[in-house]
Amino acid sequence: MTEKTTQPYNIREKQEKNAAYRSLIRAELADELYERILNMIVIEKRYRNKDFSAKELAQELNTNTRYISAVINSRFNTNFSCLVNEYRIKEAMHRMTDKRYADMTIEEIGLQVGFANRQSFYASFYRVMGETPNNYRKRHTIAK
Repeated sequence: MTEKTTQPYNIREKQEKNAAYRSLIRAELADELYERILNMIVIEKRYRNKDFSAKELAQELNTNTRYISAVINSRFNTNFSCLVNEYRIKEAMHRMTDKRYADMTIEEIGLQVGFANRQSFYASFYRVMGETPNNYRKRHTIAK
């Protein structure tokens, strides 16, 4: 893959890593952490905090970042950043098509759902959706 691509936002392919510590976590603990991680990210919507980190999550769950990483990798098939950004993008997509947020800019929506800045929002959105937030909003507001 030494070819230079013309994709915007400097997107790289995800590489699989085989970390030995993933197999060291007990199944019962992994199940418990999975439920607690899901609760904090999905139910409590902690992803809206731009400073939310795996370290903070581990501290709040009284565990370590390696266990957090192992559970997220094995149960969600992704890493912490991608998981959090996935939920941010889902909420941003909802807000971009919801009439209640029609007066907000895309950048404002990105900040509200937890992205630190416009650039990280656009890059993450493009990586997941294959189009810019502007395109997405235009396509979904014209149709209504």
